[in-house]
Amino acid sequence: MTNKLHIKSGDTVVVLSGKDKGKKGKVLSVNPEDRKVIVEGVSVASRHTKPRKAGETGGILKKETPIYASKVMLVCNKCGSAARTGRKILEDGTKVRYCKKCNETLDD
Repeated sequence: MTNKLHIKSGDTVVVLSGKDKGKKGKVLSVNPEDRKVIVEGVSVASRHTKPRKAGETGGILKKETPIYASKVMLVCNKCGSAARTGRKILEDGTKVRYCKKCNETLDD
């Protein structure tokens, strides 16, 4: 069974629920096995690190943590708003994602 997601790396998404509801960001990475995505500036956690080598600085680092893909919705380039997506096969046989609101293809 292949786990396909409606989100790909580089997409702009909006968060639907949780503490970061309403935030927009770019998808940095996708993990289809866990059905999670990492979004830039969303679900940021603080990590305390010690310096391990001489000359290395320690401190508090900010890092994005994964969130479930079902909590984000793709933002259409043409509409500019969050929209449901679908998949369709073009005349040349390629599969593309499209916006169900404006019927614009999302894959370039």
